[in-house]
Amino acid sequence: MATDAFKITIHMVSSLDGYIAKKDNSVSWFETSDNYEKGVNVSEQEVKEFLRTIDCYVMGSRTYELALELSKSYGWAYGDKPVIVVTHRKLSIDRQHIEIYSGDLNKLVNERLKPNYKNVWVVGGAKLTKDFIRLNLADEIRQSILPVILGDGTPFFDQIGQEQTLHLKGVTAYKNGMVELCYEIKK
Repeated sequence: MATDAFKITIHMVSSLDGYIAKKDNSVSWFETSDNYEKGVNVSEQEVKEFLRTIDCYVMGSRTYELALELSKSYGWAYGDKPVIVVTHRKLSIDRQHIEIYSGDLNKLVNERLKPNYKNVWVVGGAKLTKDFIRLNLADEIRQSILPVILGDGTPFFDQIGQEQTLHLKGVTAYKNGMVELCYEIKK
């Protein structure tokens, strides 16, 4: 990371109509055969280098359970980075670098994340994203939009209940038709 400033990024992959999951949680829609000729082609090495800049992931329990299920086919997406699962449920943890957190999100950020990490990514789900935005804990939102309309499912932003002003920091269009929007959250 270019700066030593602490930053929390909300990242989500969604359909064009704003859904992050189908009702059955299938992810076949993640694989796109679209080809955008003007798009950026990113090498596997560039992706690995970028992922090294992320210090810690935070996710909700349903996202964790889905990530575990997907890891059976695709491998564990978060490598050996620390993962904090925010939940009030009892979950079995069978991987290193994963911890359960149940409590106040302000305390999580100020007492656990800020002293130990610089670049934290909140990677799901919709309820946790909403809580981070409503509590003014996130610094930016990166939304990766895939070229598909799902028509139904779990919405990315589900009744946040407040207006939030954003500043566009960047837009990247990729060869596979995905577009990534990066917004700074104005505080």
